[in-house]
Amino acid sequence: METKGKIYLQLTLMILLWCLSFIMVDIGVDIIPPFSLALYRFIISSLVFFCIRLYTRMKSNSSKIEKERIVDPSISKLDWLYIIIASFSGITLFFFTQYSAIQIIGPSLPALFVCLLAPVIIAILALVVFNERINKLKLVGFTVATIGGFLLVTGGDIQTLNPNTPNFLGYFYALLTPLLWAVYSIISKKITKKISTIKFLEIISYFGTVELFLFVLFTGQFAILIINSLNPILILSGLYLGFGCHIIGYYIWTQSQHKIDSFKAASFLYIEPFITLIFSFLLQREETIVILNILGGIIVLIGVIVINYER
Repeated sequence: METKGKIYLQLTLMILLWCLSFIMVDIGVDIIPPFSLALYRFIISSLVFFCIRLYTRMKSNSSKIEKERIVDPSISKLDWLYIIIASFSGITLFFFTQYSAIQIIGPSLPALFVCLLAPVIIAILALVVFNERINKLKLVGFTVATIGGFLLVTGGDIQTLNPNTPNFLGYFYALLTPLLWAVYSIISKKITKKISTIKFLEIISYFGTVELFLFVLFTGQFAILIINSLNPILILSGLYLGFGCHIIGYYIWTQSQHKIDSFKAASFLYIEPFITLIFSFLLQREETIVILNILGGIIVLIGVIVINYER
């Protein structure tokens, strides 16, 4: 049984990986469109999963191979429907909206939106689906983190969220991402009670790759992807996103859903935008950081501590 300290350390590693991913995406969409970058990422992750499975088959005996096959009889038709929904919400639609938002409004604000709203939506869905409870202290923690997140997003200027701004579509895409992520998180927790986390991630990677390929093909982006596929910067971005963020990051996230309450794992997302802003500043990604952004980040961290406090 893993200690909570070890789980929290793994979640911290996940957050560090995901924070820099927003910057890597910002760099990648300068080369190819969002759908194409998402497909590039999942081609890499699917290839890694395929190599892992091939290696496992070579090292395992025939009886173990049978147990480890992808088409598991424990997965019902309804479960397959959930998996398809998870692949759309957690891969195809999620990464299109997130990457499009990053392309329009930069890396930090999309990180802020998904990390501000996703934990709240996940907590509400978990309350309904898994009967998880949120006590008064944790509710105070979410409130504090939300106030901090607001300052982090707007820098104290509410006009940042004005629908009439030229970047409204970017904000719209950014606002969709937390809902899509929450749906994925709840489904993944449900399905991985029947199958292993790594098998679940492998299956949705294959599904997501096929779905993204069809979108890239139908939107006429395939030629752009092929032409730029050997770009060194794109390869580096794809490897980081496909292996580091998806295989390692998603594995930690999905596993954590079973080891601690969903809202506790989700509370770590509040830290992500603060670190993303720091990465963005250090890598000079044209972000403006004001004192209220920093204050908001500090308040967010206080909220996370309150959420995870146990008397």
